[in-house]
Amino acid sequence: MRMSETFDFDLFVIGGGSGGVRCARIAASYGARVAIAEKKRWGGTCVNVGCVPKKLMTYAAAYNAAFDDAAGYGWQIGPRRHDWAAFIGAMHKDIERLNGIYSDMLKKSGARVMSGHATITGPHSVEMDDVTYSAQHIVIATGAMPSVPDTMPGAREYGLVSDDVFFLKDRPQRVMIVGAGYIGVEFAGIFAGLGSDVTLVHRGGLILNPGFDEEVRHFLQEEMTKQGIAFSFDCQVERVEKTAQGVRICRTNCDPIDMDAIIFATGRRPNIEGLGLEQVGVALGRGGLVVVNEEDQTNIPSIYALGDVTNRVELTPVALGEGHALADRLFGNKPRHIVYENIPTAVFSQPPVAMVGLTQQQAEQKFLGDIDVYKTTFKAMRHTLSGRDEKTFMKLVVCCSSDKVVGLHMGGQDAPEIVQGFTAAIKAGATKADFDGTIGIHPTAAEEFVTLRTKALK
Repeated sequence: MRMSETFDFDLFVIGGGSGGVRCARIAASYGARVAIAEKKRWGGTCVNVGCVPKKLMTYAAAYNAAFDDAAGYGWQIGPRRHDWAAFIGAMHKDIERLNGIYSDMLKKSGARVMSGHATITGPHSVEMDDVTYSAQHIVIATGAMPSVPDTMPGAREYGLVSDDVFFLKDRPQRVMIVGAGYIGVEFAGIFAGLGSDVTLVHRGGLILNPGFDEEVRHFLQEEMTKQGIAFSFDCQVERVEKTAQGVRICRTNCDPIDMDAIIFATGRRPNIEGLGLEQVGVALGRGGLVVVNEEDQTNIPSIYALGDVTNRVELTPVALGEGHALADRLFGNKPRHIVYENIPTAVFSQPPVAMVGLTQQQAEQKFLGDIDVYKTTFKAMRHTLSGRDEKTFMKLVVCCSSDKVVGLHMGGQDAPEIVQGFTAAIKAGATKADFDGTIGIHPTAAEEFVTLRTKALK
């Protein structure tokens, strides 16, 4: 445990989100003198305006289809109406509960919890409310925030971003979503499921990004089209104008269209405003991302950064892992690091998709074509009676020479839960023979991953 009485604190963490809280709590458990500052609400983006409320919205939207599906199983469902205000109120009540849990965890760990804006004033100094504190180590864990195209007329004045959605008093009936990354795709499914007319605008020709397998991207796009979501591809919004009923959106290659709301899901930028990074000389990369080395250090050795504010993987579990590992290294005498390979990820779309490992395209490039592909598309058992025209897609990518499964992909109900379970097998280096020798649970969708035998044409 490397600590010094020269400083007020052994560790000063700026940012009370997932990564910052984990780092502070673990460091304090080792006996370090820890302070953590948060200027908004404890839990960061994930708890307040990200993973948690968005997942609750996904659940809310899914009930609409579930009511329809129930009729095929003999349930008689009468008239129904979704109470947006009641749902939003319940959602925020749960978020407040989580805020308290995060704050209490920190206090119980022995960390000093501070509310307010913190500014780094030197390699070992942080200022809050005109008081300067010294710290042996400083950690930047301030996350990221949604961005709006600065040069687009009307976008900032009349457009919304993902954070705003959780505070809308009413659900817009006609909504346009700009951007087809995971945030845009998820909100498209949410609003469509709740009964809104949704148009998704994308400057490309296929949803999601190349980090997802191309067949999965096509699969999800087809399933979303079945739900009535309209896609406007190879198109960009030029300006947004205010109207009496909502907004008018002018687009390239398309006619103007009137909507009740427009939501920009066009990316996120690091939350570094007012931190004093440029003044103290912390090196910044593209878009203001904090550049760090494999030890999570910036170019100033006593200042570290983790989570979405850095130039690495922007996922909550990754930030948690980075924060824990950093505390272990600094104060627990455990020289461990996060491994950034085989990190699973999911899109909580309707239906959801999930993956771990390499896409087919990445594997072909890495192994110079030395791969086999196994895949299947089928109607899930639950829809044999519901009558819903929804498919499930599964795919395994295997390196021929080693027989290792290097990529696993799924689109369909419960995909995130299923892929999470298989991630341990992929991380452990499981082979196709290991999959083939595994007994499945019948009848489940997941068993398809251990019964795939026919190679697909590549």
